Amino acid sequence: MKFSIGGSLKLAFRPWVEGLENIPAEGPAILASNHLSFSDSFFLPAVLDRKVTFIAKAEYFTSPGVKGKLTAAFFKGVGQLPVDRSGARGAGEAAIQSGIKVIEAGELFGIYPEGTRSPDGRLYRGKPGGLARVALATGAPVIPVAMIDTEKIQPPGKVVPKLMRPGIRIGKPLDFSRYHGMDNDRFILRSVTDEVMYEIMKLSGQEYVDIYATAAKRQIADAEKAEKAEKAAKTDKAEKADGTSQ
Repeated sequence: MKFSIGGSLKLAFRPWVEGLENIPAEGPAILASNHLSFSDSFFLPAVLDRKVTFIAKAEYFTSPGVKGKLTAAFFKGVGQLPVDRSGARGAGEAAIQSGIKVIEAGELFGIYPEGTRSPDGRLYRGKPGGLARVALATGAPVIPVAMIDTEKIQPPGKVVPKLMRPGIRIGKPLDFSRYHGMDNDRFILRSVTDEVMYEIMKLSGQEYVDIYATAAKRQIADAEKAEKAEKAAKTDKAEKADGTSQ
């Protein structure tokens, strides 16, 4: 990844980085980043000397055929960890346990607290499950990360990226060891998550929206659906009026 894809990314896009000194040379840490583009999971590991392990749905690793094998090899190569979503509590619990294992191995665990890509470039409310529970269960420091302009390079639905220079700001580690072992207290989980999101907001300069990104995506989809229905109704009305006049 670092010598092939990573090298090519740095050469082609020349990403700028601030705060590299905040990444520990060794030992576990959680990298909590905003999520603007599919390419976020490539640019961040590419600029770091250490391996970063993210999580991905298990289907990426089990698809049949040549394409499936290539996909699996690719995701393994870029440090993705398969998560089985079929358990009793689904992907959330599987992601938490996977993150804990990565931290216990002394490695870097990457996570997007928003849970999905931002639909419009704004920063959305962090989900309190994965990030906070892994941090409180392990005592690992949380390092806030802000991806800058990656959504302009590869907007949702675009396959071919645009050549421009993205940025990455890495904040100072946050210590939540005072809450160690309190990973079942939902008020503590919410507080920890909000503190991390605030730091990400300061680093990224994004407008903050206090709803989940998944809810925002539904709102946008519903609005687009309503707009299409309204246009179709107007077109139908106009065609009927034209037919009557003839």
